[in-house]
Amino acid sequence: MHLSEISPFIFSWGPITIRWYGVLMMVAVLVGTWLALREAKRVGVKADDIIDLVLICAPISWLGARLYYVIMSWDYYSVNLSEIPKIWHGGLAIHGGILTAILTGYIFTRVRGMNFWQTADIVAPSFILGQAIGRWGNFFNQEAYGYPTDLPWAMYIDGAYRHPTFLYESLWNLMVFGLLMFLRRKLPSKGQLFMLYLALYSLGRFFIEGFRTDSLMIGPLRAAQVMSIILMAVAGLIFIYLGKRNRHTSA
Repeated sequence: MHLSEISPFIFSWGPITIRWYGVLMMVAVLVGTWLALREAKRVGVKADDIIDLVLICAPISWLGARLYYVIMSWDYYSVNLSEIPKIWHGGLAIHGGILTAILTGYIFTRVRGMNFWQTADIVAPSFILGQAIGRWGNFFNQEAYGYPTDLPWAMYIDGAYRHPTFLYESLWNLMVFGLLMFLRRKLPSKGQLFMLYLALYSLGRFFIEGFRTDSLMIGPLRAAQVMSIILMAVAGLIFIYLGKRNRHTSA
């Protein structure tokens, strides 16, 4: 497939443009919100609290994702300051968005008197499904692709047939979503589902990042791989802690 034939625009008329990237981001939020509202109803959490959380958390997490990307790419943005607010050109680092969303969600649940771990579990499948949808924005923006390959599913991008890493990550995220939906009523402790989301997403991202040509770097290391290792370790430890805490409380 020649990705160069794909337009990033759904509609363009003079200065008025509608980009696939932005539309897919909105679809991800809407679908994720719908899913979270269904789960909130099942566990007895008020719909208004979930809607307010989304309205606050979504824009802040986008800002966090952009800030993370800009900081990691400061050599470019320091001499192209006008590009910093142009998120429709791409350049959202998901790890920045995740970390910002967790912090915002923690503050929100404390203010509202909600259970943070229960709320995190409610939104965990929405997070990973939204990420699966959002990766297709990279497809239309012709970004987040990998090294040249002769595999039969390679896509022709930037003068060569390459690994479609945005597709790899989207498919991985969909598999994680299916597993989370299967386990959401089976894990014994609140918060474990969200920790499983963090660990599994990070596992897939660690390996997929190795195929990419446009990775953000921390010195000689790929930033996403470093962050993935940290998140896997932290999520694993918290997963175990929550399970032990639940057993002690039940004893």
